[in-house]
Amino acid sequence: MDGEMEGRDERSRSSWAQVVSGNHDNQDPPPSQCRKQGHVKENNDGWETAGRKPRRRPQKVQMDHWQGYKRIPSEQQYADHVGTDTCLEPSGEELADLSQACNRLWQLDLNRLKPGKDYQIDCGEGKRVHQKGDMAEDSLFYCLSEDVFRKPTFSRFCALLDNYNPNVGCKEVVTAEEKQEQSAFIEEISRTAPIKYLHRYLSLKGIVSGNNQDFKRMLTKLWFDLYGRGGTSGSSSAFEHVFVGEIKQHGEEEVIGFHNWLQFYLEEAKGRVDYQGYILPRRRGGTPDSETQLLTIQFEWNGVLKSVSSTLIGVSPEFEVALYTLCFLLGGQDNHVQLGPYSVNIKCYRFGDKLGAVFPIA
Repeated sequence: MDGEMEGRDERSRSSWAQVVSGNHDNQDPPPSQCRKQGHVKENNDGWETAGRKPRRRPQKVQMDHWQGYKRIPSEQQYADHVGTDTCLEPSGEELADLSQACNRLWQLDLNRLKPGKDYQIDCGEGKRVHQKGDMAEDSLFYCLSEDVFRKPTFSRFCALLDNYNPNVGCKEVVTAEEKQEQSAFIEEISRTAPIKYLHRYLSLKGIVSGNNQDFKRMLTKLWFDLYGRGGTSGSSSAFEHVFVGEIKQHGEEEVIGFHNWLQFYLEEAKGRVDYQGYILPRRRGGTPDSETQLLTIQFEWNGVLKSVSSTLIGVSPEFEVALYTLCFLLGGQDNHVQLGPYSVNIKCYRFGDKLGAVFPIA
């Protein structure tokens, strides 16, 4: 089994560039087409295509510029800082109430996508957590606008996703190029409204200094420093667990972490994720639809089950980093907050002084 997993993990790492660029499949339609259930449909609105059940084929993502993210810091090109017309000063009420601060982050997520306009999802049928069988005839994601991958923070986030081996028992090896990608991602998101608000909020609370470099070093350490999980030192990090996902192998295999919608979208497009339906809400009236941006779902990743997982759909990477960092540093294990129309519990688990896990619960 270990040899099989190693082979699977190696393929997972090595095939990224091929899959996202579509180089291994010359039969894919051009990016202006949108595919459903194996059929090709003309679409001139700039949509990218996710694979659809039962016939899964990878999408194409334009990533020519991603190689530039591996360059040395002096050769990097970043987006401009958010304009001064955006008020980033926390109010007294926000400083006194974590929920209000989190809701402000939601309002400041200027890069958040719009359902139906930037992407389309099909929630399929609902199921109970322990109910067997696939209740989703199709994939979760139907379409995603190709413009999404031109957003600097989105594309830098995606460039990080192939830096990890999902096997919890496998020690990670971080190359100089991967460290540069981490640094470039932190620099890029630090120019956005949610991260600037986070810095100001934490500095007013005395958690960090007002120095930008110190703040960015803190974010890098919190999210990318390696620690041991599953008995193997240097095998995990907050970023890998929360955003990329891991596969635990003690006893029955199990997917842990994996709470990011972009990672889900890309892995589903490659045929590695099998969406199996949303988890039925405990109360009536909470049935998700194509407009919902907080979903509780079940899926298989590389054939391994994730029985229940909550995900914020369409939010930006900078929003999630800011939200989870804020709750980790100033909240507890349960953080009941308001995010726009959603009442959410941001669940935080510490791993010593590290961020072990964090995710939303509807």
